[in-house]
Amino acid sequence: MKTIYINKKKYTIQKSNNFLQICLSLGFDIPYFCWHPELGSIGSCRQCAIKKYENFQDTSGKIIMSCMTEANNEDIISTEDKEIKKFRKNIIELLMINHPHDCPVCEEGGNCHLQDMTVITQHNIRRYKYKKRTHNNQNLGPFIIHEMNRCITCYRCVRYYKDYAGGNDFGVYGISNNIYFGRQKSGTLENEFSGNLIEICPTGVFTDKTYSEHYNRKWDMQSAPSICQQCSIGCNIILEERYGKIRRVENHYHKEINNYFICDRGRFSYDYINSKNRPYQPMQKKREKWITLTANETIKKTIKILKDSQQIIGIGSTRSSIENNFSLLEFVGEKNFSNGIPKKENNELKLILNILENSGIHTPSLKEIENYDAILILGEDITQTGSRMALSIRQAIKKTKIMELKKQKIPLWNVNAIMNIRQNKKNPLFITNVDKTKLDDIATWTYYANTNDQAKFGFAIAHEIDKISPKINNLDSSLKERINMIVTSLINSKKPLIISGNGSGNIKIISAAANIALSLKKRGLKNIGISFIVSNANSMGSIIMNGTNLNDLINNIKNNKKNNEITIILLENNLHRYISEKKINFLRKKIKNLIVLDNQFSQIHKYADLILPTTNFAESNGTIINQEGRAQRFFQVYNPSHYDSNKIILDGWRWIHWINSEYNTKKIYWTNIDHVINTISKKIPKLYMIKDVSPKANFRIHGKKLARMPHCYSGRTAINTKISIHEINTPEDKDSMFTFSMEGDNSPKTPRKQMSFVWSPGWNSYSAWNKFQKEVGGDLLHGNPGIKLFNNKKTKILQYFTYNYERKKNKKNYWYIAAYWHLFGSEETSQNSKFIKKIIPKTYVVISKEDIKKFNNIKSSTCLSFKCKDIKFCLPFKISKKLKSGQIGLPIGLPGIPTTIIGSEITNLKCL
Repeated sequence: MKTIYINKKKYTIQKSNNFLQICLSLGFDIPYFCWHPELGSIGSCRQCAIKKYENFQDTSGKIIMSCMTEANNEDIISTEDKEIKKFRKNIIELLMINHPHDCPVCEEGGNCHLQDMTVITQHNIRRYKYKKRTHNNQNLGPFIIHEMNRCITCYRCVRYYKDYAGGNDFGVYGISNNIYFGRQKSGTLENEFSGNLIEICPTGVFTDKTYSEHYNRKWDMQSAPSICQQCSIGCNIILEERYGKIRRVENHYHKEINNYFICDRGRFSYDYINSKNRPYQPMQKKREKWITLTANETIKKTIKILKDSQQIIGIGSTRSSIENNFSLLEFVGEKNFSNGIPKKENNELKLILNILENSGIHTPSLKEIENYDAILILGEDITQTGSRMALSIRQAIKKTKIMELKKQKIPLWNVNAIMNIRQNKKNPLFITNVDKTKLDDIATWTYYANTNDQAKFGFAIAHEIDKISPKINNLDSSLKERINMIVTSLINSKKPLIISGNGSGNIKIISAAANIALSLKKRGLKNIGISFIVSNANSMGSIIMNGTNLNDLINNIKNNKKNNEITIILLENNLHRYISEKKINFLRKKIKNLIVLDNQFSQIHKYADLILPTTNFAESNGTIINQEGRAQRFFQVYNPSHYDSNKIILDGWRWIHWINSEYNTKKIYWTNIDHVINTISKKIPKLYMIKDVSPKANFRIHGKKLARMPHCYSGRTAINTKISIHEINTPEDKDSMFTFSMEGDNSPKTPRKQMSFVWSPGWNSYSAWNKFQKEVGGDLLHGNPGIKLFNNKKTKILQYFTYNYERKKNKKNYWYIAAYWHLFGSEETSQNSKFIKKIIPKTYVVISKEDIKKFNNIKSSTCLSFKCKDIKFCLPFKISKKLKSGQIGLPIGLPGIPTTIIGSEITNLKCL
């Protein structure tokens, strides 16, 4: 604890830091450019000048850079001295010499850190009247617009892209007054986190190209806090809307998960929400033609179908909310409810849930991952399956020589000094995978093998740490030295972390990861971490709710004598992602009716008798559970029927509860989402705490809800003039604490964790998050959103898992499918985004360098043909130097390639 004096007032600070971070945390408005909470200080922009005094008698003081000066006890500073104000004003005038005067046409206008800092310094006259330096811009791909003439050379972009995110195709070129930030030549930025340049840049050098297609000023958009649905990490985001279309996705700061950064799939794949090709009205198939229905007609038709059925089966989804899945479970009953997960994946998720709940080993948040000093990743290409975690892993690997830094008293914000001391030394990172991963560039060693050999390798590591752990026989002797190296690194570390997931499709890899963590715990290590990546946004929520797996459900229907009297209600689940067309055809013939509830059209809709349009996550409120077991709430951004009364779209749980009430002749007793959540909390003990994830719908501040719109939002009363010249009533939100208006509270002091937008007087840009944090870069003022459901404090330790399965040795023409995941393309909903479609790879097949030699006609061949699980493939091939013999790689999740195909045997492999 230290005492410092700022502008002649006494302040007590809890921990040491530089003056800039301290002053911003205390609420002082100091201008800055080059500094960022995650990037640290380099002192290049000279904008954050303050004055420091020797004592109270010192009247002149000296100018210092606040970002580069550590605060010491009894220090005296001024942020308001006339000399430093003039100094700052002169500096920003120099920075602005070559900056174009294009604020009215710049897309960053009104959301610009440079504008805010210019106003703070009171610089308002341009005295430079000569020719400006100009640059040619580059085409950086489908996501980012490059306007280099707006650059003020703060170096944030290159420090983020190269030093923080690990990109190698972007840099700084030139000298003196001719500095250029970009690529060596035009081309798509290759890093999976390139979109963060938009928010990192304090000017308009990098802007969102997807946003440009339907641009609105920030103050004219309605927004709400949400959770990214594109993977299981659960990054917090803000969705922004105008005229019933999502215009942009921004990062919603969450210290424990995404912090200041999200991946490009989460930022740019939103356009499927706006698709015109999605269900907007209920439809019924009659004589192979679709007819539209009203809501009441839909319910009547649905009830008639259900009354004529002897059994009603509900199939849920891992991409649908807890509330939607529960409403279906409540209607059809436990015996008739399927969670919609294939059997193999279901078993993997059950094992992961068991480990998270009962191992007593901590599952770290992404922020905590950054502080682990030895990491082992088993069977998961993290950058493709849970990319935001990969960014945290990159930070962890760089954090070496902590004790030496402490000994030399070098603060963690002094990044240049730290980089000089570390000299590119890295913490150990070990990876096993079928082929190269995007983290191989920082890995100490990567083991390329088939999934069974990876599992054996993991079991062998566990046995080497604790001899009680199951022993693996017939292990390749050449691996023993590598195993010893990994074991030594894990045992000697202070915080070892084991990461795995179900991306490999092999449950034994998950067991191996658990065994390694358990063996470290039995060895006496205390700060062990274990983390798993799972398939979809709500995979953990679906497995907690239990239910019959998809394969067992199909088998039950197959063996049921009353097949023709069964009706299936399918909730937001595209079965083609898991089952072949042949099996779906068979299933459809065995049932009487299929009722589909979904917010996207998919191949399964052609088999439906009724289609009920449901809201997506931008149009509804709901709860999902991420891979670490953290329950989080997403909120409705807009009401689609407000802009078009012909649209009949309801939340999944509302449709199902309405059907349930009519079918059982009961009153509708769930009138808002809190009623559903309260019922869930009572009936599913593991989900008891989800009722506390966010404030209730009746939450008020001074009698008002929280605003979704900035106070200067324009055109609200005229936004529907194309429908009627009369003002339409503002929609009422019965499900959340937000209102569809600017008339509500949204200040930093308002006691809530979720922000619909961030703004504070003088701070219009993304940097306004400073005002909503307890300290800059720390927790939000009122805590971070979400509640962890597992406490990891079990005293009973799980027993070791055994390796009891040995795949047959490879014989001639005997191959298995290996999983190749893609950040763009493998996830289902983002495939429908027009922005993502531009970069989704075409389907292909990968064969090893060794196996390709077995084909005589390879030189004249253009594709490989084979059969797997009733599906025939004929695809162009790639040759891999790392893929081991006996495996055929496929881009899992791309259209036409089911996720359940991983690990399956293929036949009839030929070159064509």
